[in-house]
Amino acid sequence: MTNYQTTRRTFLKLGAAAMASSPLLARAAWPDRPIRLIVPSAAGGSPDNICRILTSELMKALGQPFVIDNKPGASGNIGMQEIVRAAPDGYTLGYGNVGTLAINKSLFSKLPYDPEKQLVPVALLGYVQNALVVRNDLGVKNVAELIALARSRPGKLSMASPGNGTTGHLGGELFKSMTGTFMTHVPYRGSPQAIQDLMGGQVDLMFDNLSSIAPHIKNGRIKALGVSGRARSPLFPEVPAIGEFVKGYETTAWGGIVAPAGTPRDVVMRLNGEINKVLGSAAVNERYAAISFETTIGSPDRLFDRALRETRMWTEVVKRAGVQVD
Repeated sequence: MTNYQTTRRTFLKLGAAAMASSPLLARAAWPDRPIRLIVPSAAGGSPDNICRILTSELMKALGQPFVIDNKPGASGNIGMQEIVRAAPDGYTLGYGNVGTLAINKSLFSKLPYDPEKQLVPVALLGYVQNALVVRNDLGVKNVAELIALARSRPGKLSMASPGNGTTGHLGGELFKSMTGTFMTHVPYRGSPQAIQDLMGGQVDLMFDNLSSIAPHIKNGRIKALGVSGRARSPLFPEVPAIGEFVKGYETTAWGGIVAPAGTPRDVVMRLNGEINKVLGSAAVNERYAAISFETTIGSPDRLFDRALRETRMWTEVVKRAGVQVD
C-alpha cells in the first residue's frame, strides 16, 4: 500500500469517528421514537384537550407518535417534577401554564421545581379567557351594576371558584382589589360542582374558564357579564371585556410546551417551528375555537417572558388575598 493510500485511509477513519461522535449528527435522526408529553392535570380537562389537538397534528409532521401522560395533583406540581427530572433528549416534553409557571411560585412556600433553572420554553400555545358569570336572578345586567351591588353589601355576595389558587379564584381576587369590593370566596374541587351550585342559586357569581362555562352561558342557565381578556372573545362577541368597566383588568389561563433544561437547542427550535405551523392552520384553529382556546404564534422565549411578567402580578394578588395551598 502506498503512503498516499495509507494516509487517505487513516484520514477517512478519523473523519468517520469524528462524525459519529458529533453531538449534532448524533441528533440528526431526531425523532426516531415516540415522544412523551406530560400534562400535569387530569384527562378530559382543558389542558389535556389542548395538548391532544396539538399532538394529533405534530405526529403527522414529525412522523412519530405522541403519548399523552396525565400526571394530576398538587396544583400541577407532581407533573412538573416529573418533567424536570426527565432526560433532556427531546423525547419528554411537558405542558406548562399560568399556574405551574407563574402562580405556584407565590402560592407555595417551597416549590419543588424551579421553572427558570430546570425547564426551557418551547412554545406559547395560547390562552383561554375566563368569564365573570352570575346567577340569573341576582338582578344585575352588567359589571358596573355588580360592582355597585357588591359595594352596597360588603361580604354578602358569595364568589365561587374551581379551587384555591386557580385563575378563577385569583382572577376574582384581582377584580375585588381593583374595584374596592369584598365578596366571600367559596372554593370548590373543580368547576362542575361550582357551576351546579351557581345555577341552583347557592352562590352568586364566579369566574371560570370559558371552555367549561360556555355551554351554560349559551343555554341561558347563567348570565355572563364579562370576559377576562384584553379584548372580547370571538365566541361571545356580545359580552364585553371586564376591562371595558375596570380599566387594566386582564387575566387569562395561558399555556405552552416546555422541555427539561439541557434539551438540545436544535430540537427546541424544530419543535417550535412545527408547533407554529400547526397553530397557523385554519382547521386546527377551528378545533381550538370549539373549546374557547385562542392560539398565539412566536419564539420559544415568548412563553417564559409571559410567565415572568405575570409572576409579579400574581405574587401581589396572592399576598393581598393571603392565599396559600401548602
